[in-house]
Amino acid sequence: MEMFKVAFLNEVEKIYKRKKVIVAIIISLFVIVAGQLMVTMVNMGFGLRAVSATQFPLLVLSLFSNTILPFFTTLVVIDVFSSEFSHNTMKLSLARPVSRLKLYAAKACAVAIFILFNLLVVMVLSLLASIIFNANSFSLGGIWRVVLSYLVTVLPVMSFALIIVFMANIFKSGTAVFFITIILFIAFNGLSVVFPRYSNLFITSLFGWHSLWNVNTVQVSKIIREFLIISGCGIMSFTAGYYLFVKRDL
Repeated sequence: MEMFKVAFLNEVEKIYKRKKVIVAIIISLFVIVAGQLMVTMVNMGFGLRAVSATQFPLLVLSLFSNTILPFFTTLVVIDVFSSEFSHNTMKLSLARPVSRLKLYAAKACAVAIFILFNLLVVMVLSLLASIIFNANSFSLGGIWRVVLSYLVTVLPVMSFALIIVFMANIFKSGTAVFFITIILFIAFNGLSVVFPRYSNLFITSLFGWHSLWNVNTVQVSKIIREFLIISGCGIMSFTAGYYLFVKRDL
């Protein structure tokens, strides 16, 4: 367990040093500010309340989880896996007394931390923007729904990240992984529109899973069904990726 902890902290440090977290935060801040300014202009121009203080963070979450977060998650996975393979630095990681399973799990957990950290930062920034511009419509119950929505979004995005990890262990080129991921992302979203009846089978359509948690009447059966789909996709991708990681020549 100690070696897993060391490997995990090492992978988190690698991600931090590549500055993608900072870039993601800057872009997220720009999107939040631009979005809040648009909402404020609508409120002032038409005398309407476009969204409440707790609805705005959820609106930001829907936009962020379907655009910026998958994009940066893909880049981080490429850095953690593909770049190390192409630059032959993976051998240095395995030179330590750590098994491939622990190293693979540490890298996957580091990606999960990146996703969680980005979501929490965006949540805090969007809540602050709402407090500044829409303080009168705040409620404790609404804040709890916002926090819960951001936390549960980690699961579907991480499941998608594990699919990218699987592909990163197939292709040697990070560029190939990036473009294939973009194609898959577009294809999954397109298929979910063309075949709405089967949209839950495409992981990208489950990025909006948080919407099931912030309604007055929670549909427990639907939440459980989609949780099983997300978990199944994640487990299969993790297992397949690990199998390739073990078999891959360094």
